[in-house]
Amino acid sequence: MDQLPVFFDLKDRWVAVIGGGPQAARRAELALRAGARVRVFAATLGGDFETVIRHPDRIAHVPRLPAAADLEGVTLVFCADGDKACNAAGRDLAKAARIPCNVVDTPEWCDFTMPSIVDRSPVVIAISTAGTSPILGRMIKARIETMLPAAYGRIAQFVGRFRRKVTVAIKSFDGRRHFWERILEGPVVDRVLAGRDAEAAAEFEVELAAAAAGIARSRTGEVYLVGAGPGDPDLVTFKALRLMQRADVVLYDRLVGDGILGLVRREAERIYVGKLPTEHTASQDEIGAMLVRLAQEGKRVLRLKGGDPFLFGRGGEEIERLAGAGIPFQVVPGVTAALGCAAYAGIPLTHRDHAGACVFVTGHSREGKVDLDWTALVRPRQTVAVYMGLSHLAEIARGFVDHGADPALPVAVVDGGTRPEQQVVIGNLADIAQRSEAAALKGPAILIVGTVVRLHETLGWNATGSQTS
Repeated sequence: MDQLPVFFDLKDRWVAVIGGGPQAARRAELALRAGARVRVFAATLGGDFETVIRHPDRIAHVPRLPAAADLEGVTLVFCADGDKACNAAGRDLAKAARIPCNVVDTPEWCDFTMPSIVDRSPVVIAISTAGTSPILGRMIKARIETMLPAAYGRIAQFVGRFRRKVTVAIKSFDGRRHFWERILEGPVVDRVLAGRDAEAAAEFEVELAAAAAGIARSRTGEVYLVGAGPGDPDLVTFKALRLMQRADVVLYDRLVGDGILGLVRREAERIYVGKLPTEHTASQDEIGAMLVRLAQEGKRVLRLKGGDPFLFGRGGEEIERLAGAGIPFQVVPGVTAALGCAAYAGIPLTHRDHAGACVFVTGHSREGKVDLDWTALVRPRQTVAVYMGLSHLAEIARGFVDHGADPALPVAVVDGGTRPEQQVVIGNLADIAQRSEAAALKGPAILIVGTVVRLHETLGWNATGSQTS
């Protein structure tokens, strides 16, 4: 490697920053976050220092360039002035005083370079390109940010509280290593990440007592009820991705595409429990029983649903079953289909000129007949998003008209929304069924009814993989 990565302990130590602009402000801010005391040498301080100087007990402004005496007791020097000559003078002072120095945008003058930082204190990750490409370092940082939940810092703080206790209770080094591996991969960490620290501490004590006594514990697993969004894998939340990577087994619906399944831990067992209006691979009762059984076997079970599990996803029924059986569970919301499909079709569901309300309903038939509150749906200045309505589109459109809606009221059908095969069919209540049939739509689809649909022509931004009829 070209450089040795090190971490400075700057708590209550002095750091000198030369410059009053934005780059100097960022260096001063980082030093303060690391617990340092900072002296800023600059004639004036720019607006970027407004938030930094809110710590008057830890930062001092010296309205001039530094002299040699000013660097006595200083641990690090940052030269971040816009004037190269000022930076050169500061660097010479630091070199004479044998103080490590960083000069902004001049790697050949630096004793150390500033990495891109992922801060999950006390967990800190530094990414360096040895000054060759800071932008690449920031891109790598962005990738790591998406993979490392903010709560990982709390995990480090939590286990740090017990470190000494574990050392006393478990004498063997290998024993301690195996214990920590079980803890960091088990339900204790899940409780911490969910913000249930008291439960986590109680579980930790039980695990430690069993490990110290050489007792192998059998444990109940947990169920993760996760919303996978409408199809685009980039819409999956950070928390959903973390749990998808922890699961031992996944139960997934037909609305969960291959792109999202590809995010699940490779070794996880996969069980398809999808439903079509006329075909159920597994009944809802069978799915509930399966979740309970797998969790009782000690497995981490991922229940992966398209969209959001609490919006026409029957997630409430499933967690009622889990709660009744005493199974721990977590619920992770997802981007629901109406929001995702409308956004990718360029149709805002509310707009001051068109709609001040939006109603979500399901067009799934009950005993072969669409059962909707038509009086509520035909009100003016609102948008209606209809889930699972493609197979009953003609009946739904006729219901709107029969209850007073204008046959010319715009309607959009977003088929395969947010996915590469997305297709948008635009029409009105009078002709949308015929237009959709001609387009040979396959679903899943969302129907959007209201004058906001007219905005699609000018606001439709997702041209790739999208067709409009």
